[in-house]
Amino acid sequence: MKFETKLIHAGQEADKQTGSVNVPVYQTATYKQDAIGRDRGWEYSRTGNPTRKALEDCIAALESAKYGLAFASGLAAETAVLNLLKKGDHVVAGDDMYGGTYRLFEKVFRKWGLEISYADSRNPASFKKALRRNTRLIWAETPTNPLLNITDIAALGEIAKKAKAILIVDNTFATPYFQRPIELGADIVVHSSTKYLGGHSDVIGGLLAVADAELYEGLKFYQNAAGAVPGPWDAWLTLRGIKTLAARMKAHEINAFEIAAFLAGHPAVSKVYYPGLTTHPGHRLADRQMSGFGGMVSFELKGGKGPAEEFFKKLKIFTLAESLGGVESLACYPATMTHASIPEKERVKRAITAALVRLSPGIENSDDLIKDLERALK
Repeated sequence: MKFETKLIHAGQEADKQTGSVNVPVYQTATYKQDAIGRDRGWEYSRTGNPTRKALEDCIAALESAKYGLAFASGLAAETAVLNLLKKGDHVVAGDDMYGGTYRLFEKVFRKWGLEISYADSRNPASFKKALRRNTRLIWAETPTNPLLNITDIAALGEIAKKAKAILIVDNTFATPYFQRPIELGADIVVHSSTKYLGGHSDVIGGLLAVADAELYEGLKFYQNAAGAVPGPWDAWLTLRGIKTLAARMKAHEINAFEIAAFLAGHPAVSKVYYPGLTTHPGHRLADRQMSGFGGMVSFELKGGKGPAEEFFKKLKIFTLAESLGGVESLACYPATMTHASIPEKERVKRAITAALVRLSPGIENSDDLIKDLERALK
């Protein structure tokens, strides 16, 4: 089954009882059991729900995984992965990452006894050098948030295999439409399904796609024991969004290409981060491991925070807001928004400066988007 067909049908067969072509919203907390010890496959909706199961089966199929798990948020999904570890275990993570993940590492799990090191997201050798005898997990985003660095998934897969460590890849920016990390050697893929998968900025969620049965059992146990699961309506909204993923990602990428090219030639812009540009240091690697370059664009404004504040005030179509991946265009200031939880000294070290702007171009007309940016940059 081709990818576009999986989007519509994977895990989403017609309802057996009614013939409904859409998966029903099973808005129930519990299920009738026919006798003691004899249920109909469902017991309690924290443990399992048919609407949620359809979403979990769908993400597994899209990511070429064996298993899928749905959570109430992307960070809830990440927490489930980190709970596979124990006190004294070591994690090597790429240094360019979402601020919420950094906060989870540093403010939650480090005090529980987890050891964490950071490696250059662009350099597999940096990950290898950071390995310790107690390394149990390698964590990567690619493309990264917010600098759109590209990490070599296949190279990390080999490093993880030799170290007997788990490789997890955050595929939120690329989506399975453009990149499937399990096919390249990852063990687990994580998504904030709030973003491109949901696609309409109307639902919060997280997803895991898992290649290995033993890992899945551990994650499934945690999902049920901790209970950070989405309700059936959230699962249904995410499934609805996924159906149009291919069409939306094509439109996002076209707009991102045109915007990146426009920004690269603008005198008020000092640097553009977009892997589709041949000048991007990760362009060739992205071309090899992805089927497209995605819809996110970041750039640096000459002059820093002052011009940035004026820029955001003058936008009319782009909305200053957290999040990304919706049909509407969003603009973000990472230093005080998505990455504010990273200390300033560390942010600057990671090139998340006062000059940095992150754009999530929507699917509006590209001429309108460029005119909006041009007006704001004047």
